[in-house]
Amino acid sequence: MSAPEPITSYLAQRAEEINAWLDRLVPSETIPPQQLHCAMRYSLFAGGKRLRPALVLATGEAFGASTESLMPAACAIEMIHTYSLIHDDLPAMDNDDLRRGRPTCHKKFGEATAILAGDALLTHAFRVLSDDRGMKIDPARQVRVIREIATAADTVDALIGGQMADIEGEGKPTDAATLEYIHRSKTGAMIRASVVTGAIIAGASDDSVEEVRAYGSAIGLAFQIADDILDVTSTSEQLGKTAGKDMAALKATYPAIHGLESSHARARELVEEAVRIAARLGVASGVLEEIARFIIARRS
Repeated sequence: MSAPEPITSYLAQRAEEINAWLDRLVPSETIPPQQLHCAMRYSLFAGGKRLRPALVLATGEAFGASTESLMPAACAIEMIHTYSLIHDDLPAMDNDDLRRGRPTCHKKFGEATAILAGDALLTHAFRVLSDDRGMKIDPARQVRVIREIATAADTVDALIGGQMADIEGEGKPTDAATLEYIHRSKTGAMIRASVVTGAIIAGASDDSVEEVRAYGSAIGLAFQIADDILDVTSTSEQLGKTAGKDMAALKATYPAIHGLESSHARARELVEEAVRIAARLGVASGVLEEIARFIIARRS
């Protein structure tokens, strides 16, 4: 199954817009410290689907927000995502040589610079989020957005906590509940925050925000299950990163615990749930429905 052309075209167009904004928001390579800014931009502009910021835009626009008001938060989330990839690839973590089809940040610039590039992207993201000239929304909603994203990048049921649980579980027997916790935290939390952020910026009702949160939770888990499947079934060239690495490292994955067939079935079930949630939001939800389907149709 391949991703439908309209949604891949949509995501490609959004990626171009997002990249233009990122270029404006992130310091130039000519500004000191040049080596650090070069490393930040190397990883940030290495490619990628820009799925998380696209979800901010698609959700916020569905509820009536302008692209301009959504872009700072969308770009901040992509900065945080890229920081997490830089650190995830480090020798002390996954020790990977390839990311998005080219050498990882520490392979290109050295470990110390890569650590600082990740730190800088995380910090700069919150500088962008807190700029009162950015989102152009009332301060209370801006604080809600910052809190939502910070919570997703934190330790409790969130990005860093999921990464820690992933490290602790490496090479050890892992049960299904722990695996789901890792996936919903390490990957799912930032995807969930992306759609919730868009809804908050747009001024969606509390009930709608919680519906959007449920949508994000479903596609976040489906995304990581799809990644687990691709790690087994795709090549490094297709993925843009080292294929088979999770299995070689004895990491907990859906195929390892549930088998490929059950993993495919669970991913489809989650996508169907997400599509149902999107359809009942009471807004033009076609893009959100197609993004949910893309989650498991993609090849990388």
